Amino acid sequence: MKTFTSFGDFAVHLAEVAVAQHEAQHVALDRAAKLVEKTAKAKIGDYQDAAGPFAAWAALAPSTQADRERQGYPADEPGLRDGTMRDSIGRRVGDSKANVGSDDQAMVYFEAGTIHQPPRSVLGAAAFEKADRVAEIVGERIAMALVGEDIHLGRLGIPDETD
Repeated sequence: MKTFTSFGDFAVHLAEVAVAQHEAQHVALDRAAKLVEKTAKAKIGDYQDAAGPFAAWAALAPSTQADRERQGYPADEPGLRDGTMRDSIGRRVGDSKANVGSDDQAMVYFEAGTIHQPPRSVLGAAAFEKADRVAEIVGERIAMALVGEDIHLGRLGIPDETD
């Protein structure tokens, strides 16, 4: 247990804890977002079961399957053609939040559906499926910053499950 010989020593310690907590938050958010990103990317190309409020993926229409084959793609890999949409999924981490998303307009149509295409959630379903693990990652990393990584790591060390 750390002891302090003055209020100044204690103030320095509190400042160090604040910095460590800020850094830990960033690391935790990045690690959690990386997990959701990896999960989302893995969904594309395979039919998905329902996940919370997100419906199971409907089968591709026969006309879509025929069009895919005409273009040289397997008939029944929903969302996966040349990998552009899948590879557009990425993450951004700020001071207090992380975002996982895509700048590919096709992902919007795929995720939300259109008048001709049912929704096939990738991003929402991945976030829903990993919500509990995301909370654990963030909580564990913040706890490590508060009590000291050297104390906490021996008991709960956080493996990076996205490698």
